Amino acid sequence: MITLYGWGPMFGCPSPSPYVIKTEIQLQMFGLDFDRAMADLESVPKHKAPYVMDGDRLIEDSNFIRAYFEDKLGKTLDADLSPPEKVTAWALERMAESHLTAFVGYERWIKDENFNKGPIAFFMAAPEPMRQQIIDDSRQSVNAVHQGTGFGRHSEADRIQLADWDLMAIAMQLGDQNFLFGDEPSAPDASVSAVLMSCLTDFFDSPLPGLVQKYPNLVAYAERMKSLYLAESKWPVPEMA
Repeated sequence: MITLYGWGPMFGCPSPSPYVIKTEIQLQMFGLDFDRAMADLESVPKHKAPYVMDGDRLIEDSNFIRAYFEDKLGKTLDADLSPPEKVTAWALERMAESHLTAFVGYERWIKDENFNKGPIAFFMAAPEPMRQQIIDDSRQSVNAVHQGTGFGRHSEADRIQLADWDLMAIAMQLGDQNFLFGDEPSAPDASVSAVLMSCLTDFFDSPLPGLVQKYPNLVAYAERMKSLYLAESKWPVPEMA
């Protein structure tokens, strides 16, 4: 039995993690039957989600989950793409998952009003005497990553410009197609659409939804992928406290 571990709908998104959304879509692209369960990050070596249990086999990280099932099933999710398209597909995935998710994370974790509205929920189960210190340490760690990559050193105007360049590139690739490379979805559609869904939520006070909405084809594309793969998604209710 295959079980996907992550989180279901939160913060106006199919999951608070675009990587969980991506893997949920890709498992369906493989045609697999699977269960969904709440992640316990302390129980796995990488302390991150998504992760999958295939029987007693643990696979962590969305990229390695895809690679594992491609190898197991002898089926690739980009089989219909030409070699140049596969190169572009990988670049689009990396751009969305590195650049745009950095903006998503910054907006949710660094801005106090957004953190207190959203991610703070993940800490409510921590013991009261230690909770604030755990929160402070976690946010400092997130901020250190943003400072280390240089993203957190940009002004908001610069962050917006970087995100807009990424979104424009995706919008140009998509054009008037249903999916990034034509009439049928492939691996990068799971990744890119998951990030766009995360950007589009209006749960937080953020410029991201407006940036995506500048490109109507991206909005329609995200909704198309959500309707196709996530309309029947059933997750257990998380216990936050």
